[in-house]
Amino acid sequence: MTQAGFEETLAPNLYYDRQFEMDAVKILPGEYYVSNRELVMVTVLGSCVGACIRDRIRGIGGINHFMLPDDKRNEDTRTGSALRYGDYAMEILINQLIKLGAQRQNLEAKVFGGGNVLPGFTHNSVGERNARFVKDYLKTERIPMVAQDLLGSHPRKIYFFPTTGRVLVRKLRTLHNDTIIKRELNYSRQLDQSEVEGEVELFD
Repeated sequence: MTQAGFEETLAPNLYYDRQFEMDAVKILPGEYYVSNRELVMVTVLGSCVGACIRDRIRGIGGINHFMLPDDKRNEDTRTGSALRYGDYAMEILINQLIKLGAQRQNLEAKVFGGGNVLPGFTHNSVGERNARFVKDYLKTERIPMVAQDLLGSHPRKIYFFPTTGRVLVRKLRTLHNDTIIKRELNYSRQLDQSEVEGEVELFD
């Protein structure tokens, strides 16, 4: 049986959202969140991708936020930093949903992000690689992708309501683009340095 109101978290940014009048959690790059209670999961995606996956029968859902499709390093060096990579971020999200009581055959996904927002990337951009990865991953795992909003040139703000599966997407056409680009550039640099520096500080 599923424990009422239980959550699995690697996203400590909890707050009360006055717009929706409910608890909310902010998901930063390299984080995930899984819950079976009524709340809203919020993240902002530039070239990163976020997968909203839920058990459509039991109302258990979660979201991740990853920067790169996969980690080519040795498995022994991945602990502590692996969630920033799509292959591990998808695996851990699905495993935590099942741990919370979701049934794999009931899972469905909605995926977002992968925008070409980082300067200097016009061909084979990080966003395109992330978008291609998440679609291929879901196809391989036989998890239906029931909605998507991928690629393009604008960041997105995502509001995911796991108990109902509703997702609201807001395109950020001008307001916060500089902030998001700086965040993702800083995060990308940290990915390059993480093998020798260990844990990475995530930026608001």
